[in-house]
This record gives sequence, C-alpha cells and structure tokens, in this order.
Amino acid sequence: MIKLSSYGFADEYQQVFDTVYRFSREELHPLNDRMDRDDWFPEERFRSLADVGLLGMTVPEEYGGQGMDFLAQCVAAEAMAYWSHSFCAAWLSSENICVHNIVRNGDTEQKRKYLPRFCDGSAIGAMGMTEPGAGSDALGSMKATAVRQGDKYILNGRKMFISNAPVADIAVIYARTDPEQGHHGISAFIVEREFSGFDSAQKLDKMGWRGSPTGELIFTDCEVPAGNLMGGENKGVAVMMSGLNVERLVLGFYNLGVAQRALDLSIEYARTREQFGSPIGNFQLVQAMLADMYTDVETMRAFTYQTAGQLYAENQEGFSQGELQKRCAAVFLQTGRACMRVLDNGVQIHGGMGFMRETEINQLYRCGKLLEIGGGTVQIRQLIIGSELVKV
Repeated sequence: MIKLSSYGFADEYQQVFDTVYRFSREELHPLNDRMDRDDWFPEERFRSLADVGLLGMTVPEEYGGQGMDFLAQCVAAEAMAYWSHSFCAAWLSSENICVHNIVRNGDTEQKRKYLPRFCDGSAIGAMGMTEPGAGSDALGSMKATAVRQGDKYILNGRKMFISNAPVADIAVIYARTDPEQGHHGISAFIVEREFSGFDSAQKLDKMGWRGSPTGELIFTDCEVPAGNLMGGENKGVAVMMSGLNVERLVLGFYNLGVAQRALDLSIEYARTREQFGSPIGNFQLVQAMLADMYTDVETMRAFTYQTAGQLYAENQEGFSQGELQKRCAAVFLQTGRACMRVLDNGVQIHGGMGFMRETEINQLYRCGKLLEIGGGTVQIRQLIIGSELVKV
C-alpha cells in the first residue's frame, strides 16, 4: 500500500487513503464484473456512501459534509480507482465536477439548499458542458441558451456525453445568457431534475467506464429560478475553468490508481503464468515491459503528488490562473498518456487472456482511452500548456 508520508503528505491523508482503499476492496470491487457486463449502475450502493462519509467530502460541516479539503478527495479517488475504476468515475462526476463546483462557486443560499442533499445521498450530481456539436470547442460552439424572464431563466439546449446524466438529480449546466459577448456571455446554473422542461434522453453504450452511466440531457423551455444562477450572470467561464483545473488534477490521481492496479495485476500474472516450463516473469522481455510499467507509474506518482501538494496544499498562493491551468493540464496530459502505455503493456503481458472482455486488465484497458479524451483531449491539454509557455 502507498505510504503518502514518503511524498510529504500529512498523516490525515494516509488515513483517508487507507479507509477508502479498504472499503473499495471489500464493497466496490465485487461489483466490477456486473457493472462492466451489464452496464449496471449500483445506485443504491452509491447513495449509501453517505453512511461511510464518502459523500460530501469537501462540503463544509455546516452543510452536512465532511469538511475535508480537495487533496483528501484526490487521494480518495486514487484509492477508489484502484479497486473500482467505473464506480469511481461516477463518484467523481458527482463529488468533484458538480458538488465541489458548488462548494467553490455557490452562494450561501445555494449551498444551504443543495449541499446537504448530496451529503445524505438523496441527490446525485452531474455537470453539463459538452453538446452534440461542441466538444473541444465547448465555449465557441455552445448552443444552449438561458433567457431571463422575470424571476427565472428559460433554459433551452442539449448536453451530450454527460457522466451521470441518466441518474443525476441535480446538474450544473452552462448556457449562453448573452450571445453577443461570445465567451464572456456564458453563465452557470444549478438545475434540478424536477424542474419543468428538464429531461434525459439516450443512455450511451460505451466501450469503457461501463456501469458509470453516461447520456444526453435535454432542456426544453426549462424554468430555472434566477436564484440558481451560480457565480453571476455572464461569469460562467471563470466557474468552468476553475472546475476544469481541479477536474484535471483529480483525474491525475484517478489515472494513477488505474495504472497501479494494472501493474499489480500484471506482476501477479507474470509470477503465476507458465510457458516453456517457467513463469513468464522469468523472461527478460516480460521483465522489460514490467520495468516500463513501473517507471511510468512512479513518474505519474511523482508528478501528480508534487503538483497537487504545491498548488493546493499551499492554497494556490502565488500562482496565476494561467499557471494553474498549465500545471493541471500537464498532470492530466502526462498521466493520461502514461496510463494508456501501462494498460497496453498490461494487456500484452496477459496475452490471449488480456483480450478477453471478462478479465480485469481488459476492463481497465477499455476505460483507459477515455483518459486521453475526457476532460479536454490530449491535444487540448497540449494547446493549454503550449500557449502558456509562449505567452509574453
């Protein structure tokens, strides 16, 4: 098990990691096969996480949460992803990109109204940014609109590839409130499933992350109270970008958990699988692949831990928004690519069994490609980093 103190983390983070690691091994890992086979989301188990303190981790205690910081959520994500990558994906889609967004950007009334519902398991969260025709160009190509009418906004549009869309009770949704201002005319809203005009459409059949439900959200003259505007009118880009920074960094920890699991599975397989009268782990070419996997994992760990500690343990002091975006994008770029290399080698070591859908290494491999696509593709991450490097 990882010793976080070796990397400068306080004992409290080790306690979080160990607790989530044990719980995920005992309670979540046994769900993996059914989740992958049937694309089944264990909703009851998800909502029951409230009983063990895994909902509302970063929510202040006054709103029913655990009052932990973002780094605690990061180490919890690594531990959970190690044992149940798909369950962890659904958990982060609610806990990080929805709930933690409201923690950071919601006003007092919004926090009082919504955060306790996430903490007690009565609400599952989602975030809607991507649209059918707007992925990497989520801002420039956004078609969803929200028009102010008295004490409410009328929201119209569609959001696609939305994690937790089929099961979400509450979603943070981005829409244009002033089309003439371009990127500066986008706002963020907290939208409840029960609002008139809110509906979910198709559930998407994915290659990986099966059991972490993904789908489309549709808004047809959806009436959103003006009080559910988050961060101020036409201030949605600031809300969005701050959310993307923490999402990319926490996904670095997620990638690390997945990669470490793949390495451990491959080591065990190399020790027990025999060919030519000997365990394949005795063969130098297999050892070479394991060496590459180990080096990738440890490089991921060093970069992710160092960046998280520097940027967030120090409360982001002295870092510009551009620097934060660059560093978080770099973590996600490096860990996404390295994780895919680790998974590819892991399947190779497993040989024919690695190509079988029911094996855990195959499940991990199929989830891995999304880590080079979601949260901003590898190419978008490169553009963020490159533009900051050449900025005068």
